[in-house]
Amino acid sequence: MSEKNILVMKFGGTSVGTTEKIMRVAQRAIKAKKEGSNVVIVVSAMGDTTDDLIGLAAKISKNPKRREMDMLLSTGEQVSMSLLAMAINEKGENAVSLTGYQAGIITDNVFSEAKIASINNERIFKEFQKQNIVIVAGFQGITADMDITTLGRGGSDTTAVALAAALDAKYCEIFTDVDGVFTTDPNIVKNAKKIEILSYDEMLELASSGAKVLHLRAVEFAKNHNVIIHVRSSFNDNEGTWVMDKEKNKVFNAKDKMEQAVVSAVSYDANQIKISVFGIPDTPGVAAHLFGEFANANINVDMIVQNVGENEIAAISLTIKSEDLEIAKKVIESLKKDLQISNIEIDPEIAKVSIVGAGMKSHPGVAAAMFSCLGEKNINIEMISTSPIIISCVIRKERAKEAVGLLHDCFDLGE
Repeated sequence: MSEKNILVMKFGGTSVGTTEKIMRVAQRAIKAKKEGSNVVIVVSAMGDTTDDLIGLAAKISKNPKRREMDMLLSTGEQVSMSLLAMAINEKGENAVSLTGYQAGIITDNVFSEAKIASINNERIFKEFQKQNIVIVAGFQGITADMDITTLGRGGSDTTAVALAAALDAKYCEIFTDVDGVFTTDPNIVKNAKKIEILSYDEMLELASSGAKVLHLRAVEFAKNHNVIIHVRSSFNDNEGTWVMDKEKNKVFNAKDKMEQAVVSAVSYDANQIKISVFGIPDTPGVAAHLFGEFANANINVDMIVQNVGENEIAAISLTIKSEDLEIAKKVIESLKKDLQISNIEIDPEIAKVSIVGAGMKSHPGVAAAMFSCLGEKNINIEMISTSPIIISCVIRKERAKEAVGLLHDCFDLGE
């Protein structure tokens, strides 16, 4: 086997959720090795292990230190990796399991949301020379001070893509419990179709707007390092969805010769909170101060609308992830006096519905069609955000799934 013929395969929690599933993953890894690849497997924690560990911590402390949470949560992936190595060994092949640290993954020191700073690939190449299938614990790394860190929810995707880049792998396969990326959630819309090829930008917008097949940071990493991703099912051998730079990878592009579809997919995100801040002065620097404090608290603000009323008094509405609400409230409370905030409204009953498609850049009228589709069914739009390839609307949460189906039909995505 050539050291250049490297395949990185990532298996999520549902794919390794039982010992029977782990044995199937072992068989797939062995097959890939016998076909001539040096194989690296990245695994998530089994099933609901991470949630179970979070539950255990909650019984001990209402506000545990993030460093200690990383120590705890990193153990979930270590269970998966060691069991998979045992399964492969049991089937007669050589395998070795490595923690993030042993695999050379160095991160910054932002506990629970660490970013990968560098990867030393020497250990993995040494294991290839021993004819080992290498299994790496996803979701984790280590700081320069030797503290274990985790990469945040979905961080195993990022681990896999980062390793594919560091090892110059031919591509990175992300195995999940669905056949690929669909035009929308097939649990909501029965005629949703699998998408064969997506650009990095399209996948980035889908990941950021609620699609849970790939983690946003993993797609960003793939785009920055031109790592081709193949999203596919762990339960069959069907071809999935390829995510790539379409211009740089013409060889994969035979299926995409026809003109780009105007809209590729519809996504939704019900894990949203709208916060409205009233009474702030409409003067330069106020918004910068407010959003600067959100950034310092590591809160990602999604959509923003500012309204100016009488006497140059402004109101700002913004959306954040539900899990950031308590921190956001503390930030706003600390700014009440400086920004002359008179009132705060928090609305958890919202959802974001989005349409995504590279073809939107060259087709006018897409926004009008979206708004008309929702308006005809009396679905009120509360906030709007646009870019060249995505249009997002905030609507009432109870109508989100209905809106997804309407938009999927409106743009003929099931045909």
